[in-house]
Amino acid sequence: MERPLFSFTLLSLLLLALMSLGLMSWAWTAPNCTIGDSSLLPNISYYIPFCPLAPGLHHFASCFNVNDLAQTLRAVPWDTEALCLQGSVPILPADAFGHFPTLQLLRLQLGTIRITSETFQGLDQLQHLFFEHHAPCCLSLFLPPDALEPLRSLNILSFHGYCLNCSQNVQLPISLDHLTLRHSCLTELKELQGLFPNLVSGSSPTTSPSPQTPFLEVLDLSANLQLSRVGGQALHGLQLHSLRLDGTPLNALSLLGSGLLHLDSLYLVGTGAEKVPGNVTGYFELRALDLGRNKIRNLEDRDLLGCHSLELLSLHANGLQLLPSNFLSALPQLQRLNLSVNKLGPTLVLPEGLVSSNLRALDLSHNELCVLPRRAFSSLPQLQELWLCHNNISNLSSESLEGLRWLKTLDLSWNQIKMLKPGSLSSLPALTSLNLLGTHLEYISGRHLQGPQKLSHLQLGSSEMLNIYPPWPPALLSLELWADSSITFKVPSEEPFLFLENLTLQTKYMVLYPDNTTLHFPSLRHLTLRGCSPYIFSMQRVFPQLPLLEHLHFWSDHSGAENLHLFGMPRLRVLELGDLDFLYNKISVQLEMLLKELPQLQVLALSNLNLGNLSISSFGGLGRLRLLLLNSEWALGLDSSLQELIPQMPQYVYFSNINFTCQCESSWVGPWATRAPNTFVYGLEKSICKANSSDYSKTPLLSFLSDHCSHDPGLQGFLTSCVLVLLLTFLALLTCPKWPWLHHLRTLLHAWWWKLGGQHPRNQFHYDVFVSYCEQDQAWVLEELAPALEKPLPEGEGLRLCLPERDFGVGQDRMDVTATSMESSRATLCVLSCQALESPWCSLELRIATYNLVAKPGTACLLLLFLEPIDWRQLPSYHRLGRWLQKEDYFDLSQGKVEWNALCEQLRKRLQKAGQERED
Repeated sequence: MERPLFSFTLLSLLLLALMSLGLMSWAWTAPNCTIGDSSLLPNISYYIPFCPLAPGLHHFASCFNVNDLAQTLRAVPWDTEALCLQGSVPILPADAFGHFPTLQLLRLQLGTIRITSETFQGLDQLQHLFFEHHAPCCLSLFLPPDALEPLRSLNILSFHGYCLNCSQNVQLPISLDHLTLRHSCLTELKELQGLFPNLVSGSSPTTSPSPQTPFLEVLDLSANLQLSRVGGQALHGLQLHSLRLDGTPLNALSLLGSGLLHLDSLYLVGTGAEKVPGNVTGYFELRALDLGRNKIRNLEDRDLLGCHSLELLSLHANGLQLLPSNFLSALPQLQRLNLSVNKLGPTLVLPEGLVSSNLRALDLSHNELCVLPRRAFSSLPQLQELWLCHNNISNLSSESLEGLRWLKTLDLSWNQIKMLKPGSLSSLPALTSLNLLGTHLEYISGRHLQGPQKLSHLQLGSSEMLNIYPPWPPALLSLELWADSSITFKVPSEEPFLFLENLTLQTKYMVLYPDNTTLHFPSLRHLTLRGCSPYIFSMQRVFPQLPLLEHLHFWSDHSGAENLHLFGMPRLRVLELGDLDFLYNKISVQLEMLLKELPQLQVLALSNLNLGNLSISSFGGLGRLRLLLLNSEWALGLDSSLQELIPQMPQYVYFSNINFTCQCESSWVGPWATRAPNTFVYGLEKSICKANSSDYSKTPLLSFLSDHCSHDPGLQGFLTSCVLVLLLTFLALLTCPKWPWLHHLRTLLHAWWWKLGGQHPRNQFHYDVFVSYCEQDQAWVLEELAPALEKPLPEGEGLRLCLPERDFGVGQDRMDVTATSMESSRATLCVLSCQALESPWCSLELRIATYNLVAKPGTACLLLLFLEPIDWRQLPSYHRLGRWLQKEDYFDLSQGKVEWNALCEQLRKRLQKAGQERED
């Protein structure tokens, strides 16, 4: 009776599942949320909106217009790393984010909110917490004293646009490195003592002061327009690396009485300063001082007294016209100097005595410079970075750059340079990066770039046309070329760019001369083309083969995109295509021709291509696709044949600024986009559809589909009848005892049903582990092993063990009950010793477990626990075990001492892996 009963049960379950296929779907969407993985497409923010992320974080969810927090968070994946919420939520309840154990960044823009003591429970891994309100007026925010205590890993805490006047004695996590209070209601620094007592030494109301000196990497108090006072000993005992007071009226001299114990860097951008605060610099022995966007028109010798410790000085945008003669001699430790956006032109005049043996970086951008005199920088022999962009320099000679033998980076972009003379860079042997974008160069040859031996990053630009001649720099890794009209490569010898990995071309036309030459890029990995004609790929001479190319970004503003065909790119992983001239291109792009030779494609972003009607043939062979993004389409249709691709749909599908055609052939889109878990769909709820080109009604797509397109009950009835006939036939096969392979098929179907139903695989097993042991080892198993594994949570693993001596019923056939118990257990654990190998029952149980392992791959799990050293060749069928068992299937306790915690953890991980293998 057991076989027919099981078959009938399975039939019933399958019938219920298939009858409900009309209610099931294979996608899901979160209203007003953007969910994605930025590692797939780093510039995804160009297409869809989401909040800024921290370096290294990729899995994000950005939700706006949030009113019901619980409802919004139910649609956010549990493994999200960065969560941003914008809306209006009056209170954040206890354990509000406890369902996101991997959350590392939380950005809240929720208006006036109230935080409870347990709001952030469970966020052990949170490193970045932001409270933001971007409006002219500040909002009130109340934090309980212990609100931040659960955040043991918090590194960055930021408040922007919030007043914390109602909050007192808030305990900061000891892991905190970066504290920001921007655009708040602070009037004096001493208020920080009441807000955060453990920030300042001695201000905590506790009787036992902390043994550690308070320390922060960054304290950012910028944009506090009312912060004008410090208050006595306001920062007593605090050690700071950086203090930012940008945009505040606070006088820097008042910091001398703040009690600040240590300070490395001080930022006073836009504070209205008219003099360099030499006293403050000398008192703290500052290493960095930023005085950008102030009113320091002239520098005098006495202004630099006390500045001898500075390693970085920024005087950006101060209107400086002249530097004092002892400027650099008064700054002997200076390594980086920013003098951009001043008035040091038209001729750069560095006063005599302006000598520094330590200066590494000098920024003279936006200074109206026209002439670089001979040996202009010879007094800076250690200079490695020189920024001269956005000036009026028209001539560049080797004499101007003499003495810069260690220079690595030179930026001359957006100047009036029309030509480079051979040997212009001969005095720069260490140069690795050269930027000449925005100039008027029309002709450049490899001879013009001779001198640097390791030039690896080159940027060239012209206002009209650009002609490039070999020989190419031998170490070139990155090349960027801009020209308004055309770029011509003159390669008579077909010399390849052997090591070039990144190439960017921005022009209308690309020309090769002579006509019969071919340009080779054997190492190219990232290719960006903007404005080029699509025929650049049909020429088969510019990019004939790109065997290592991984990322192609191609935006064209020419007609002819319908004939675009990509080939010779077997490793292409990311493809971004767009047409800048789409309003005048009425011919649809044929995706089936465009994508048919891209087997490794994972990301596809298409913009302004007039795609027309998409069908199953459009995406043939893209089984690896993980992200599909469609942007700015005006009459997009989704053919019903796309339903066949639903199980293989990418993990993320984005519709951005899409106008669909109003047709019932797309009626499947609504149910698919809202219910099932395999694909996240963005943008459909905002999309509109049009009946024709003259329709300006802006009908929401989903509303049109639900109101005008009904499901066909006749078709569903036909499909259900067909399924019923097939299942009845299948039932007859399952009840036949002559075919043993049906037993394995039945097991696989049973596991598939549990997975389809969304149940944990443990629910289909009566036991977690069947334990096989001999009579001599029984005392150890019952007294030590079983209590350790069965100890309930949270102290133990809470495993359900099947022990023959304890759990087998009296009078039962031991062989039958053994086989049944093994089948109803997630794993079989054989406790092996020399006595166990001599036991007939242990040998039999090991053989049954070995048979299950071989006959039921993926559904059986065998674990071996050695109590003493044993030559494993003594085991029955040892050759089979060596083939099927893995390293984690062995547990060696032959040393005598048992680490129960380690054993339980190893066993738990192996059982979890076995469950996942069954699901797969």
